[in-house]
Amino acid sequence: MTVTANSVDRSGRLQPSASSSRGRRLLRLVPAVPAALCGVLLYASFPPRPLWWLALPAFAGFGWVLRGRSWKAALGLGYLFGLGFLLPLLVWTGVEVGPGPWLALVAVEAVFVALVGVGVAAVSRLPVWPLWAAALWVAGEAVRARVPFSGFPWGKVAFGQAGGVFLPLAAVGGTPVLGFGVVLCGFGLYEAVRLVLERRRGGELRRGAAVAALLSVAVPLVGAVAARALVSDKAEAGTATVAVIQGNVPRAGLEFNAQRQAVLDYHVRETLKLAADVKAGKVARPDFVLWPENSSDVDPFEDPGAATVIDRAATAVGVPISVGGVVERDGKLYNEQILWDPRKGPTQTYDKRQIQPFGEYLPLRSLIGAINKNWTGMIRQDFSRGTEPGVFDMDGTRVGLATCYEAAFDWAVRDTVTHGAEMISVPSNNATFDRSEMTYQQLAMSRIRAVEHSRAVTVPVTSGVSAIIMPDGTVTQKTGMFVPAYLVQRIPLRTSETPATRMGILPEMLLVAVAAGGLGWAVAAGVRGRRRAGADEVSGD
Repeated sequence: MTVTANSVDRSGRLQPSASSSRGRRLLRLVPAVPAALCGVLLYASFPPRPLWWLALPAFAGFGWVLRGRSWKAALGLGYLFGLGFLLPLLVWTGVEVGPGPWLALVAVEAVFVALVGVGVAAVSRLPVWPLWAAALWVAGEAVRARVPFSGFPWGKVAFGQAGGVFLPLAAVGGTPVLGFGVVLCGFGLYEAVRLVLERRRGGELRRGAAVAALLSVAVPLVGAVAARALVSDKAEAGTATVAVIQGNVPRAGLEFNAQRQAVLDYHVRETLKLAADVKAGKVARPDFVLWPENSSDVDPFEDPGAATVIDRAATAVGVPISVGGVVERDGKLYNEQILWDPRKGPTQTYDKRQIQPFGEYLPLRSLIGAINKNWTGMIRQDFSRGTEPGVFDMDGTRVGLATCYEAAFDWAVRDTVTHGAEMISVPSNNATFDRSEMTYQQLAMSRIRAVEHSRAVTVPVTSGVSAIIMPDGTVTQKTGMFVPAYLVQRIPLRTSETPATRMGILPEMLLVAVAAGGLGWAVAAGVRGRRRAGADEVSGD
């Protein structure tokens, strides 16, 4: 009989065989699979799927794979969770330019998730650990929303909850509180299950830990139910009848920019159709009309022909139009919304402030050009940033403007409301991303903003999906994709501010402080533990 036993070294200690060492290494890789799958589960909770509740088992599983891990293991597992989540979520970023930018973006963003994983593993040994862990997740999102290149908030947990029971929490403290509630509930769910299984195996039920686990699940749910009182569709400043125009584009993809005149003509044509239907009594006369971002990439201040056709549309419908244009002024390029009055012409403008890196400007241009000169040709001239919040006075209604990418940034939407907006519009251009999930993800963001600030939100998009959203987050009308269409509806105008609007960044700052406190406690506890272990070893010798 052949025995493959462990060997004994010179000091007499038993050494594991090569096969048993390999087995242990393989065993350590086992959590990698569920870590990645939990990330995929979180992705599946995002639109266009109505599976918001999948975020709970996603974070329950994430807590399971991280609890008690070393920092090195947690870093790897966190990165795999981030890849599982972000790779499918952001695949639209490579629709027209290939997989390179998509993979690079995901590789960078997953690093933030990996660092959060290290923090969660560290605090998982503390009492009430779901609290510290959920705060750490929010802290990670706060960092991602700010760096690098002014941040990339896409993929905030809150943006997957537009159809969920936790949605009213957005009115309490914005996306940080909504995201915190979801993640806390997920981690608390795992902790409750873990304690039950531990008890069944004959372990002692720790009452304090059990109460903390139950509260981690119950408090977000009860808080969401209580917060429904903050969500209202009641008109506070009368109503307005709005029209949203989706003109469509000649064809999807980057090349449509070469057909700027055609895009403008399409939006004029759909507005003229609206005017004809109003005259025929088929639809109500709107108080104003909202066009999407890039609906006139032909600069109407420089091109008399563009100004003429826009003026024709405004005159026909007889009300002001908010036009999305690309404007050059003093040698600088702006992504601009222009308020076009049927009698006075252009009267107000709003320049987009949060411009998109690698989409509207090229960071590190000289470095990128040194690597490959062709890459800099994708964006020959950078857009410049606006400096003032956009609030148009449209026939007596104060309309806040957050252009496309800006809807992902808390501050860019909030300050339109603090500057008097009675409703919000998010003019967008998603044609570049074809029929990907991007437009549905962005629509969900607008639904969150509606509840966060208790304002009706319109989403005019060049190629879809355009929509009208009530202050409670309900989508009352929407278009298909790549079809010309208009939407007309009376919406409530509101002036009151939710706690989220009033407090602004404060809830996020408090949660970051909680995360820092938990992490500090975990580090201090680890240092004390190592010192005690060292002292015991010395005394044992």
